[in-house]
Amino acid sequence: MGKFNNDLEEYLNQHSTPEDSVLAELTRHTYLTTYNPRMLSGRQQGLFLQMLCKMLNPKRVLEIGTFTGYSAICIARGITPYGTLDTIELNDELEESILKFFNQAEVTQTITLHIGNALEIIPTLDYHYDLVFIDGDKLEYPEYYNKVFPQIKVGGFILADNVLWDNKVLNPDPNDTHTKAIMDFNQMVQDDSRVQNVILPMRDGLMLIQKITD
Repeated sequence: MGKFNNDLEEYLNQHSTPEDSVLAELTRHTYLTTYNPRMLSGRQQGLFLQMLCKMLNPKRVLEIGTFTGYSAICIARGITPYGTLDTIELNDELEESILKFFNQAEVTQTITLHIGNALEIIPTLDYHYDLVFIDGDKLEYPEYYNKVFPQIKVGGFILADNVLWDNKVLNPDPNDTHTKAIMDFNQMVQDDSRVQNVILPMRDGLMLIQKITD
């Protein structure tokens, strides 16, 4: 299975638009300097985020979980020229390198980086968002959803990453709190009559959610 996945990923990369030099350098930097570089959105998901933003044309976007900034750069490149992105990262040790790559990618005018706990920062952001990308602490996914929902415009979208959680949702360990949180989030969304939702089997699973009513 591992070889198949690696071969498939290589095929996908060979038939998708290549990373530019900034994103390639950011990928290398992430693998050299972080403990869990797999958290990087990466080329396929980055392209998807950029194209999705070009399709939706959001004016204001919120990202929960910046990590090293790959996804934020891709979102910023996809939104309307006058759009803005608020991105929240808990780990203050990443701030310097994040801002460095935002500057290299020439997206600093579009992005505002917030360092701290997302559950504390979200209520201070007095905006309504067209799109929210959730990719933070998996244990807090249900809380993120409840926090951001009032700030999503009707017709707007939430995109949540890692909703398959390495396929552990199919055969969960009852002692695995992260898998339980993801499963609780997935079921919460499924049971929410205010939204439409679909899970896309891209990388570790992306759930696309549209708010259809308050």
